[in-house]
Amino acid sequence: MVKMKKSVIEELAEVELKNPILIEGFPGLGMVGSIAAEYLAKQLKAKKYAILYSPHFPFHVLVDEKGGARLLRGEFYFWKNETGENDLIFLTGDSQAQTIEGQFEVANSILDFAEKKKVKMIITIGGYRNEVEGTPNVVAVSTSPALFERALKAKAVSSEAGTPIVGTAGLLLGLAKFRRKMDAVCLLGETRGYLPDPKTAKSVIEILQRILNVDVDLKGLDEEIERSKEILGRMRDIEKRRVKYVQQMRRVEEERITYIS
Repeated sequence: MVKMKKSVIEELAEVELKNPILIEGFPGLGMVGSIAAEYLAKQLKAKKYAILYSPHFPFHVLVDEKGGARLLRGEFYFWKNETGENDLIFLTGDSQAQTIEGQFEVANSILDFAEKKKVKMIITIGGYRNEVEGTPNVVAVSTSPALFERALKAKAVSSEAGTPIVGTAGLLLGLAKFRRKMDAVCLLGETRGYLPDPKTAKSVIEILQRILNVDVDLKGLDEEIERSKEILGRMRDIEKRRVKYVQQMRRVEEERITYIS
């Protein structure tokens, strides 16, 4: 009987990659990372590369439409760039690790895999909580001055000093430089964070396209953005009705107390 005591990565394909860049987008604020990474992988027709399993993921399985069940996991995809200098590896998944120790263990497993595949540059994606009305900014943080300047030239903005970057996006950034000799940049899209945010994911992808010199069709995201606007509008209507009801009940209660007095 095999017991999973630590994270394992099951490789599904053997391919030679050219100066690969790892792009990580796990679920987080506004699901910005996972939406952006999954959309890019799909548009570029990236192929499944490996699967990450970990005892640090939440302890349940996911059930599909046919009644099948599977463990929560991370998934690596690869894309061969026939015209550019760098092939790409995408990493997304169902969840992040649920403990501090688990976050470090999973992040180190990812970096072990990246090191094995000769990755020298890592891009992590996440959300940056902020009330934004117009086009969301994308905040860049990097362990490499040159890579940071590259992100700023791609129209990202710098972060305030002291800003914490929690979870896999932040840990990969710090651990990549620590004894790994990998450059890393984190792109954080401004988002309210309480709903999946394709609008912010689009802003991140636009920055990524400039950094990586790749081009993808964003029409699919535009459709998602319109659907998210409808959902947000309905939620706001429900909240307005709730507030109005609470106010009415408060007035009724005040009138009742006045009458009794």
